[in-house]
Amino acid sequence: MALTGIQIFKLLPKTNCKECGVPTCLAFAMNLASGKAEVESCPYVSAEAKAQLAEASAPPIRPVAIGKGVRAFTVGGETVLCRHEKTFYNPTAFAALVKSDISEATLAAKLKIWNALQFERVGLNLRPQAVALKDVNGNKDAFAKLAKLIAETSEFNVILMSDKADVMKAGAEACAFKKPLLYAATDATADAFGAIAKEKSLPLAVKAASVEGLVALSDKLTKMGLKDLVLDSGSREVKKALEDQVAIRRAALKNGNRSVGFPTIVFPCEMASNPDVETLIAAMFVAKYGSIVVLSDFTGQSIFPLLLERLNIFTDPQRPMTVVQGIYEINKPNENSPVLVTTNFALTYFIVSGEIEGSRVPSWLLIKDSEGLSVMTAWAAGKFAGDDVGSFVKKSGISDKVKHQSIIIPGYAAAIAGDMEEELPGWKITVGPREAAHIPAFLKAR
Repeated sequence: MALTGIQIFKLLPKTNCKECGVPTCLAFAMNLASGKAEVESCPYVSAEAKAQLAEASAPPIRPVAIGKGVRAFTVGGETVLCRHEKTFYNPTAFAALVKSDISEATLAAKLKIWNALQFERVGLNLRPQAVALKDVNGNKDAFAKLAKLIAETSEFNVILMSDKADVMKAGAEACAFKKPLLYAATDATADAFGAIAKEKSLPLAVKAASVEGLVALSDKLTKMGLKDLVLDSGSREVKKALEDQVAIRRAALKNGNRSVGFPTIVFPCEMASNPDVETLIAAMFVAKYGSIVVLSDFTGQSIFPLLLERLNIFTDPQRPMTVVQGIYEINKPNENSPVLVTTNFALTYFIVSGEIEGSRVPSWLLIKDSEGLSVMTAWAAGKFAGDDVGSFVKKSGISDKVKHQSIIIPGYAAAIAGDMEEELPGWKITVGPREAAHIPAFLKAR
C-alpha cells in the first residue's frame, strides 16, 4: 500500500540539507508520495528506509523482465484499470507456439519467416517477441536442442513449456543466457520448478485451476524467494478467461492484493478452432488484460492488426501520436517532383502519405513538428504559422533535393501563404486541397 507524505517523512533523515533539490525533507516526502521524485535523490536516507520506501512505492503489478537482446520485453508494472486514467506502460508481448516434435529444418524455416514480420509505424519497429516451445513427448534432449536453436539462431526470446522437471531443467540450461520464461509451476511442480527458476534466476509462470488457486501458489513461490512471476488462471473458455483477467487486475489494483500482483499469460491458441477467431480473442486480451498472448502461428494478416492495436492501446492517451519531423520520400521522387508540407500528427501523416502513394505521383512530403496537432488545430494554436513553416522549409534541406522552388501547403492552412512567401522569397506557395482524398487528382492535374 502506498505511503502518505507524512509516513514517508518519518523515514527520512530530517536534515533539510536541500541536496535533493527541494528546501525541506517534508517537501521531498510530499514529492515522493505524489510520484514527482525518486528516493535515490536523498543522499542520506538509510538502506532500511530506502528498502521500505521502495517496497511501498512499488507498482501494484510487479514488472517482470523477460528475455535478452533486441526483442527483450517487460510485462506488468501497470497502475490503472483503464488507459484514460493515466496510461499503460508495458505493452502486451506476442509469442507463437511450436511443439517439441517439430524438425529442426521446419523450425528454422518458421523462424526465418517470423523474423521478417517487422512493421514500421510512426517511426517505431513493431514486431512479435517470443516463441513458446511446448514439450509434447518428454524427450529432454530434443527439447533442449530446439530451445538452444531458437535462442542462438533467432532474435526471439523463449517461453519453455513442460510439466516435467527434468525436461524443464534441460531446456533452461540450454538457453539460460536468453533469460527464458519457465511455464508453468503447478501444485504438483511448484517445488521443482521453483528451484530451477531460483537457481537460474529466471522468471516463472504459475498455473492454477482458478484465480483463488493462484494465490496459494504465488504466496508459496514468493516465500521461496521468487519475485518474477507470471500468472495463468488455467481457464481456456473465452468468457471465463476474460473474467479471470479482469478479476486479477482489479484485485491487484483496487484491493492491493500482492498475491495476484503479477503480469498474466493467456493462450488464444487453445481457445479457438481457426486463426480468425484466435486473432479476435487475442485482440480482446490485448485490451483486457493479457500481458503475454500466445498464438498458434505468426502470420502477417493476424499479427499486423494485433501489433497496431497494441500500439494504440499502449500509447499515452494524453499525448498525441506523432511522426518524426523531416523529409519523407514517396513513390521514389526526383529533383523535379512536387513538394508538400503538413503537420506531424500521426493520423495526418498516414492519411496524406497514403493518398500521395495511391496517386503514384513521385513526391516529397515535408513533416513539420507541430506537437502532434492536426493542421487546423496547429494553425489555430500558432504551431503551423507561415513564418515557422517557411523557416522549417529553408532548414529542412529540401532545396538540395529539388531544382524548383515550389511547395504545396494544406488547404486548411491557406492563411499562412502570405507569411510563407515573405519567409521564402522566390518560392511559389500553392494552396492544396482541404481534404486529403482530393490530393491524387490535384497532383495529377499539375
